[in-house]
Amino acid sequence: MSSAYDYAFSSIDGQPLPLTTFRDKVVLVVNTASKCGLTPQYDGLEKLYSAYKDQGLVVLGVPCNQFMGQEPGTDAEIQTFCSTTFGIDFPMTSKVDVKGDGAHPFYKWAEAALGEPAVPVWNFHKILIGKDGTAIQAFGPRTEPQDAGLVAAIAGAL
Repeated sequence: MSSAYDYAFSSIDGQPLPLTTFRDKVVLVVNTASKCGLTPQYDGLEKLYSAYKDQGLVVLGVPCNQFMGQEPGTDAEIQTFCSTTFGIDFPMTSKVDVKGDGAHPFYKWAEAALGEPAVPVWNFHKILIGKDGTAIQAFGPRTEPQDAGLVAAIAGAL
């Protein structure tokens, strides 16, 4: 089976963002939205990133508008919102679909690797990728960034 390193996004500022950029790092891929009841998780994700980035964690925010239109803005508007409201310093992609026929290929790969738990059911769904590019585990939207199980999985992968 292929690895996460076989896929690429565009960054939120329109630059190529191949996942090979994060080779030998642990990556937490999170589909995000600015107008969701779970949007405050941005704060926890930034804290998680700040706490573990020096050990090799990357949080990758993936804006998506597939869940009740809760990410309606342009990439520039999303970037401004994230930086001014939450001080987001972790990388973000351009807005993509994360489920269904039009899902970004990374999400189709994650579903093939982890099964149904990898398919986002709402905003702030999380997929943990190991240093070698393998899909380790998926976490549902209500799993807070400081959840003991999520932190333990990250620590174990680091």
